[in-house]
Amino acid sequence: MAEQNLTGAAVRRARAQSGLTLRALAAGIGVSVGTMSAIENGKVALTIDRLHEIARYLDVPVSHLLRPHHDRMPTEAPAGPTDTSWRHFADLDLDPALEAAVQVFTDLGYHGATMRLVAHAADSSVAGIYHYHRSKQQLLATLMTRTMDDMEWRVAAADAEGGSPAERFALMVEAIALCHTVRRDLAFITATEMRSLEDPDRSTIAEARRRLQKRLDDAAVAAAADGSFTTPDPRSTARAVATMCMALPYWFSPTGPTTPAEVARDYAGHALSMMQVQAR
Repeated sequence: MAEQNLTGAAVRRARAQSGLTLRALAAGIGVSVGTMSAIENGKVALTIDRLHEIARYLDVPVSHLLRPHHDRMPTEAPAGPTDTSWRHFADLDLDPALEAAVQVFTDLGYHGATMRLVAHAADSSVAGIYHYHRSKQQLLATLMTRTMDDMEWRVAAADAEGGSPAERFALMVEAIALCHTVRRDLAFITATEMRSLEDPDRSTIAEARRRLQKRLDDAAVAAAADGSFTTPDPRSTARAVATMCMALPYWFSPTGPTTPAEVARDYAGHALSMMQVQAR
């Protein structure tokens, strides 16, 4: 089972790197989305023929799907990114049940949602949903974990791109604002449903939030130390900036007059103003 899980994870990683959605790969090799999701989650074993089909479709060597890759830590930037990769958003790896859960949780809230409603939105049976996700709580935990993992590597990459502490701070704010606009529904769920999340997942998500805040805090304190920021309390101001970004899903609309990139740049500018940045 462990080897099966590793192979599934390698398939998922190779698919994500190719820019394909789960649905596109499933259609490409002639299987259902549910079967493809089960393969990637290690629920079913891959035959040699099926493995070769996937490798051919993804244009990777079969050995690439058998190599025991280790999952990237969410606090690190992805291997070999370009300097703007954190600004590029492909669809997250969500199977139909998770996509449906995003819709239902956003519309009705976690407590108003039921597995039957999720199944209806996914055009599936309740039994079909339970086959891959053991509970509504697991759906919530998975969505929040994927959201925070995605946000962490982007903020880490933005941090690494900056030179001075002030520049690092501004780029991280831009990355956080992008995540809260491009991934608006997921960010909304993650911000509003912490009270519904149970341990140990609640503690894991809370720790991820603390890591993000610490990155902002550390850059702000360093910028204050070198004279770039003159706010009397850089840590408190950094927390106010993070809270400002977390509120974006409450008002941002993808059909509105501003794009996520424009909002993110504006928020980086607002954050620097709040920090009382000094021109050099």
